Amino acid sequence: MTSTKVSLSPFFRLFFSPKLSTKLTIIGLIITSLFLIIALGAPLFQSWGLIQDPTEFLDNPIKSPPGIQYLFGTTLEGYDVFSRTLFGTQAALKVVFFATTISVTIGVPIGLISGYLGGRVDRILLFIMDTIYTLPGLLLSVTLAFVVGRGVFNAALALSISYIPQYYRVVRNHTASIKTELFVEAAKAMGATPVRVLSKYLFLNVIQSVPVILTLNAADAILVLSGLGFLGLGLPDEIPEWGHDLRLALPTLPTGIWWTALFPGLAMTFLVVGLSLLGEGLSEILNRKSN
Repeated sequence: MTSTKVSLSPFFRLFFSPKLSTKLTIIGLIITSLFLIIALGAPLFQSWGLIQDPTEFLDNPIKSPPGIQYLFGTTLEGYDVFSRTLFGTQAALKVVFFATTISVTIGVPIGLISGYLGGRVDRILLFIMDTIYTLPGLLLSVTLAFVVGRGVFNAALALSISYIPQYYRVVRNHTASIKTELFVEAAKAMGATPVRVLSKYLFLNVIQSVPVILTLNAADAILVLSGLGFLGLGLPDEIPEWGHDLRLALPTLPTGIWWTALFPGLAMTFLVVGLSLLGEGLSEILNRKSN
């Protein structure tokens, strides 16, 4: 009796492969890099005349479906959906960059100090961060957006507050667990100052998990920013942004103008998927190395 060998397709081989984490990371990196190239290249494409000005009203045609002249069609107001989708990538990544930079710059040092010092300082910081962490991220961002107003940096600031506790908690817990290790005690016995111990001996050991949190936060920030834009609280109207475009497209959907919502929604989805795959892949790789 002969046995038949089942051959998996490349798609299924990918998801049953023992090197899944590496492949997920590569896929996520490719998707994220593609969006980064689009964000950086959008102004060049416009200057070369390859795409329309995303803020320019087109005289004719308006509400045109996707075609050769306008790849993604045009809106009811006469905007080119293709150019607005490309420039929306630039706006999204710019806000995400500022938001993650702010949260890492604040959360990591505070976590190091809290975990190293312990005592009353640690308890106070832990209480503050746990209080922020328990608040819903979108609700907190909406509230802060009301306070700080609209704008690229203001939106990034509103987003970053809810991410700071995540870096704090991971870094603080890791710092508290390794501050009593022999190499740390030896450094202190040799006269190393607290600043040197934190910067040279602890920082490099606790920073490994930060890239994973950063990529996952970036994916979440894309969704939250789009939510703010949908509510009219994100970026100014003159800046192309996916959430804002989805808000403008919503009333036109019943009339059959589907493309004005489809392409910004797809762009947002693919970027979030790319960042999520990158984060999950990095997490699996780091977990495998630590075991």
